[in-house]
Amino acid sequence: MTESFREDDRKMTHKDLISFRSWFSDFCRSFYSAHEEDQRNILLKEEHTRNVRGNMRRICGELSLSSEGILLAETIALFHDTGRFPQYAEYKTFIDAVSVNHALLGVEILNEKKVLADLPEKEQELVLQAVKFHNVYALPDIEDDEGLFFLKLIRDADKLDIWRVFIEYYEAPPEERASAVGLGLPEGAGYSEEVLSSLYEKRVVSLSSLKTLDDFKLLQLSWIYDLNFKASLKLLLAGNYIDRIVRTLPRSDEIRRVPPFLREYIHQRLQEDGP
Repeated sequence: MTESFREDDRKMTHKDLISFRSWFSDFCRSFYSAHEEDQRNILLKEEHTRNVRGNMRRICGELSLSSEGILLAETIALFHDTGRFPQYAEYKTFIDAVSVNHALLGVEILNEKKVLADLPEKEQELVLQAVKFHNVYALPDIEDDEGLFFLKLIRDADKLDIWRVFIEYYEAPPEERASAVGLGLPEGAGYSEEVLSSLYEKRVVSLSSLKTLDDFKLLQLSWIYDLNFKASLKLLLAGNYIDRIVRTLPRSDEIRRVPPFLREYIHQRLQEDGP
């Protein structure tokens, strides 16, 4: 998969990507608001999309992917959060559980607006599938190797910037935080032993087990076990995300052991064969 993309007569071109960027820019602007807090939340998602595109390019840069494959990967990154904008406009939140599944909404919009109509059918399917499943708890059972590959790419690129978004939220004074980033979980309430145990067992923490904001921070650290590419692990380390999240957690011996534990896991992954 990483050695070549496809041999179809019609392949995606840079001109296609330019057209998609133009459409997406206009789409974002249609949700701009004179209300300061609403505008802050919309711009947050627009910036997130730019950063996910950048992450995607960096990850692809370490893989043997064709130019067409890279264009498709960036298109997926561009459109992965399309549903976030109408989600916020209607519900004033980015929490899917109390509003709408933003991934499914994004697929609906892309289909309704026929945004991908000029691409070959297979490429359309790959983009829509990646958008649809980019936010699921675990990788779905997809038999198509190409589909699974691009889904892994967007899930990694997305996580890397979600870490940045939340770390900046944790580090910012309350009055400067983007309101829609909050999860409504109690702050300063400590963490659950069940959640910490999952982290040390090298399992992605389940959303259903969360009781506090500190639990969610541990859940975010457990996403490390769901990263698919060595390039993603390197970007995680470069952003110093582990230490920055841990600094916002309660100080205890078991929390102090988290950074070296996770770094050892990453070191072992980086020594393995494969991308």
